[in-house]
Amino acid sequence: MTSTETRSEIGPEIASAIGEAEAANELMRLARQIKRANRLYHAEDAPEISDAEYDALVRRNAELELAFPHLARSDSPSNQVGHEVAGSPLSKVTHEVRMMSLDNAFTDEEVAEFVGRVRRFLSLSAEEPVAMTAEDKIDGLSCSLRYEKGRLVRAATRGDGMVGEDVTANVAHIADVVQELKGEDVPEVFEVRGEVYMEKAAFAALNEALMAEARAHAEARGEVFDEGKVRQFANPRNAAAGSLRQKDAAVTAKRPLRFWAHGWGAASHVPGASQHEVIRRIESWGLPVSPQFRLCHTLEEVLEAYRVIRDGRPGLPFEIDGVVYKVDRLDWQQRLGFVAKAPRWAMAHKFPAERAETVLESIDVQVGRTGKLTPVGRLKPVLVGGVTVTNVTLHNRDEIARLGVRPGDRVVLQRAGDVIPQVVDNLTRAEERAAFHFPDHCPECGSEAVAEEGEVDVRCTGGLICPAQRTERLKHFVSRGALDIDGLGERTIDEFFARGWLESPADIFRLRKRRDEILALDGWKDKSVDNLLAAVENKRAPDAARLLFGLGIRHVGAVTARDLMKRFETLPALRVLAEQAHAKEGEEAAALGSEAYAELVSIDGIGPAVVEALGDFFHEEHNRQVWDDLLSEVAPPPYVVETVESVVAGKTVVFTGKLETMSRDEAKAQAERLGAKAAGSISAKTDLLVAGPGAGSKLKKAAELGIEVIDEAGWAEIVRSAG
Repeated sequence: MTSTETRSEIGPEIASAIGEAEAANELMRLARQIKRANRLYHAEDAPEISDAEYDALVRRNAELELAFPHLARSDSPSNQVGHEVAGSPLSKVTHEVRMMSLDNAFTDEEVAEFVGRVRRFLSLSAEEPVAMTAEDKIDGLSCSLRYEKGRLVRAATRGDGMVGEDVTANVAHIADVVQELKGEDVPEVFEVRGEVYMEKAAFAALNEALMAEARAHAEARGEVFDEGKVRQFANPRNAAAGSLRQKDAAVTAKRPLRFWAHGWGAASHVPGASQHEVIRRIESWGLPVSPQFRLCHTLEEVLEAYRVIRDGRPGLPFEIDGVVYKVDRLDWQQRLGFVAKAPRWAMAHKFPAERAETVLESIDVQVGRTGKLTPVGRLKPVLVGGVTVTNVTLHNRDEIARLGVRPGDRVVLQRAGDVIPQVVDNLTRAEERAAFHFPDHCPECGSEAVAEEGEVDVRCTGGLICPAQRTERLKHFVSRGALDIDGLGERTIDEFFARGWLESPADIFRLRKRRDEILALDGWKDKSVDNLLAAVENKRAPDAARLLFGLGIRHVGAVTARDLMKRFETLPALRVLAEQAHAKEGEEAAALGSEAYAELVSIDGIGPAVVEALGDFFHEEHNRQVWDDLLSEVAPPPYVVETVESVVAGKTVVFTGKLETMSRDEAKAQAERLGAKAAGSISAKTDLLVAGPGAGSKLKKAAELGIEVIDEAGWAEIVRSAG
């Protein structure tokens, strides 16, 4: 099929919505994201995205490949199953028959189309019945059990589909897995395939045990127990995978794992002519199968099975995420065969995001580093999509008003994308109960809390005098993007602040006077104290832009700080102009017309919001005291942008769309280092446009102006070539 035919017949809405350059760039990004997700999920049992998010990535990749088949990559996720097991402490096993994955459907219409494809492939008439099996898709770890002469000789995980891990010793401790198949017609060689899983109650008990073990260990060592440091399993699937893939089988023996069979691999002969018949035969040999496994003769029966299983999902003792359909006749399965990584004769019908009901027990208001007041709902613990949820952000006062939530309300909770918990409904809105009063003063320092014009967020006006902001601003000040002081982590700052040693950034540079006091603390030795003090002293002449960014002035990010320092070179020069541009009460018009204001907003990347934020900062006496105190301890040299020779030196570069391997700030910093100017908009003066996915109007305008366009990979090559 040619690309022209594909774009006109398959995915025309995609082909018409984006161009080939953008499609190629997005396919590159998707390949990288999906590969990372596979590694974290299959090889490390530490996923950072949900199944729903993963499915969306795979689905988007497939849509793009259908619309642009000539752009399909050699490392396309469509050809990958799971992830290789490199680095595993377990020995590797090569599967005699590849362990495949399944394609997904999300709607009844997609299931109907699946059945239609089966009919068309097999040239069946509309009257010919297509019987299918249906069973719940348990959220566990795929496992293969090889029996020879009826005895279990090897168990292996799926791995990347071709090579898995040998978990024979571990599987021996799973009660559901029989060591010997007993019954009629047991083949000489038969490989049973199924899922190892952990029930919800066992998962909760395991996490509680891990917490108790960590607490006892800390107490025995005389340490302060930090619950946040305890590594627990995120969901039952992770718990099952982590428990099965233990190097020490004795650890697995202590974990309550379960197993059920849903298929087979290598076999000296297959004892049946249909999926249903063989699964029942496996069950008769002593291995459990899904209690909801059934045979359906029509599409209507298939969809009814889905609805029954879906509706019963909350009451199941284990997690499931869909229903699996398989063509029942094995001769049809053989004719249908496989495509890429999945069989044509099977499909997983996934569930939508799961919801649950619980009680909103209280609403706490937290104060962040920038002073933003964020309401957090404390919930009666509830399991949603395999994760126990106890807290939920309520975002801001407008969201509280929209939902009408108050402590004591019964709410409907959903994990957005099966990841971020959110309240989607208030079931007791009509009940008589006092409305929640959003504070108009900071709960930490008592300063007035206000929302700027046009904004929904309420912020504390206390700035550096607010305890909540003070510790967070100190952490920001020493963070990697700011002064980057090794040894001053969050816990250290919290402890030093609690002891009164750190009140402001300048106090960091006075820590040398407290060497003996620090040394007297638990966990500190001569070397660690000296390393910390040396790291602090090493920042006595910090980069001015990093120091300005580290102060946490609103709207002054890393790039804005660099833009300002490129213009002013020294911090005192910046302060003079910022104070001159400040709009005093009743003098807004005069300030807006001042030369200082005009000079600041003329700087590329600096707008009215930044000017106002700088003026407000220096208008406050306590901020000026912090500033003066800090500059009495450090001496930033005049700011100079160091550049290297490159093909973009002296050119104007614009970045647009979504960058995947770096932040926009990092990209602009790279451009500056290469001697280029990073602009924010396209014009006739623009020399190069770096376009990520979603480039939109800037990409179109660049084409109209004849401006060179490259993708993120092209930009990375320019950076690499410049050294």
